[in-house]
Amino acid sequence: MQDITPDYYQEVVDALAERGVTLDALAPMVIEGQKDHIPDLPYETALTSIEHVLHKTESQDAILTGLALDDLAQAGKLPEPLQTRVQEDSSTYGIDEQLVMSILGLYGTISWTNFGFLDRTKPGIIGELNDAQKNGGRVNTFIDDLVAAIVAAAEARIAHDYK
Repeated sequence: MQDITPDYYQEVVDALAERGVTLDALAPMVIEGQKDHIPDLPYETALTSIEHVLHKTESQDAILTGLALDDLAQAGKLPEPLQTRVQEDSSTYGIDEQLVMSILGLYGTISWTNFGFLDRTKPGIIGELNDAQKNGGRVNTFIDDLVAAIVAAAEARIAHDYK
């Protein structure tokens, strides 16, 4: 009997939406990231690429795991010193970036460079999530990097299709 992995796409989309991240907020970021290469990239193409990324099991597992860790840190439920490092998004805590590598690895090295740019510049909702935590709001240590990885992977997927 073949083991068929369930698709948690809708659970992932709902979990992101609960935290203020919609696919409609991500599509313009994909378009912006590809404008120098594909000036007239249709919105639907960007959205479809995001949806493809989110249908991948590796993406779903990384996102659900990262969101759960953010939730546990928000509730003060992680053991020390992990609680403090995640809650403060310590500059030397790199597991959030390591987690997104499972998404980026699906779309080749271009997704890694895309992610590096997004992680450094923090456009749109990525910056909003990061700033909210830095300003004493909700723990978003993982979600900001996960969102950047989704956008970076969607951009890379498009780049592979539009050689």
